[in-house]
Amino acid sequence: MDKWLKLAIEIQSIAQNGLTYTNNVYDIERYERLRDISAEMVNMKTDIPIEKVKNLFCNETGYQTPKLDTRAVIFKDNKILLVHENNGTWSLPGGWVDVLESIKSNTVKEVKEETGLDVLAKKVIAIQDRNKHNKPIYAYGVCKIFVLCDVIGGKFEKNIETTEIGYFAIDELPLLAEEKNNKEQIEMCFHAMNDENWQVQFD
Repeated sequence: MDKWLKLAIEIQSIAQNGLTYTNNVYDIERYERLRDISAEMVNMKTDIPIEKVKNLFCNETGYQTPKLDTRAVIFKDNKILLVHENNGTWSLPGGWVDVLESIKSNTVKEVKEETGLDVLAKKVIAIQDRNKHNKPIYAYGVCKIFVLCDVIGGKFEKNIETTEIGYFAIDELPLLAEEKNNKEQIEMCFHAMNDENWQVQFD
C-alpha cells in the first residue's frame, strides 16, 4: 500500500479512537481536525471527491476495526458460481456482514438475496486482508472471508443487485469485479475445492 495512504489511515484511526474516548471539548476539536486532514490526504492521493471520502472514511463511531465481507464459493461440475452485477462485471455472491449476522448466516443470506439459491455454508477457505489482494486500495480495513457452500434448493430470481448467474471454468472466467474478487482468489477457491486436506489461508 502507498505510504501516503497508510499514514492517512493511521491518522483517521487515531482521530476516531480519540473521539471515542475523550470528553474534552478541545481534544474533540483537535481529533475532528485530524479526521478532516486524513480525508484531505486520501482525496489528494485518489481523486475521490472529498465528501465521498468523508462518507466512506470518517462516518463511523467507536473504536475503529476492519469491516467484514463474506464471499460464497459454490461449485457445480467443476465450475464456480458467479453473479452478474448491474455494472457488467461478475463476482462471487456476497457482501458486508450485517448487524446481528454471523459469518455463516451472512453468507447464506447474501447468496439467497443475490441468486435465489438456498445453501449450506460448510467451510472457511480463507480470511484475507483485502488491501493486500484487491484494487483499488480502500481507505479502511476489510477482512474478506471466503466460504465454501453447497446448494440445497432455490432458483435464480432477478433482483436489484444481480441480473443473472453463471457457472464458469477457471479458463473461461468473465470480466471480474476486481475490487471484490480477482483471478488469483478464484483460483484459490478451485484449489480448495479440489484439496480434501485444504487448510484455511489467512493473512
